[in-house]
Amino acid sequence: MAIRTSGLGKSYGTTGDTRVEALADVSLEFGKGRFTAIMGPSGSGKSTLLHCLAGLDRPTAGQVMLGDVELTRLDEKRLTHLRRDRIGFVFQAFNLVPTLTALENITLPLDLANRKADAEWLDKVITTIGLQDRLKHKPSELSGGQQQRVACARALASRPEVVFADEPTGNLDSRSSADVLGFLHRSVRDFGQTVVMVTHDPTAASYADRVVFLADGRLQDELLDPTADSVLERMKKLDTQEAG
Repeated sequence: MAIRTSGLGKSYGTTGDTRVEALADVSLEFGKGRFTAIMGPSGSGKSTLLHCLAGLDRPTAGQVMLGDVELTRLDEKRLTHLRRDRIGFVFQAFNLVPTLTALENITLPLDLANRKADAEWLDKVITTIGLQDRLKHKPSELSGGQQQRVACARALASRPEVVFADEPTGNLDSRSSADVLGFLHRSVRDFGQTVVMVTHDPTAASYADRVVFLADGRLQDELLDPTADSVLERMKKLDTQEAG
């Protein structure tokens, strides 16, 4: 198992009207070499869950285990090292350094950690994103889709145990979205990468092996081998339940 949660909870505020329960008693497992999408209505807790899974936010109850390490027990310094060494991130905003080339952006996390890139692995990742002829270009010389593919390659460069993607296609057109999602899908299928992605888009979720659905901070449902239509149908049910 790549990552799992047990009784995970996250609340903000203290008591009474000021207390907001973003997550409540969420127990989930994410298998190695699997692509999982997290979905739910706005305010359902999906980004909060991703941030707790990735060690970017501390839960107020329960456990998060990355392999055999309990994230909730780590201090900030050890959490920072773990995120750097064992986790990859892809965000909606590409977060590329504008003064660096595409290749320098891809290898930046390794450079900051004083680690040498595995040349064979890096070549495989770069070949898969299909930007070999753009590696010397700065982000401003790349399209949005190309920038996000560079961000995906950066997330994979260190061979992390899990890649977390938070609305990775939120700023992209449909063709660029398909390129980025296809790359994430291939990284799972061909490299055995584990990917956990938050999305609101049923088409994006259909690239995953499995979709888990949240509502009001609680796990509601899951769907294996999703299609865009089957995801949309489940989302409609959740919206109906919330309205009811």
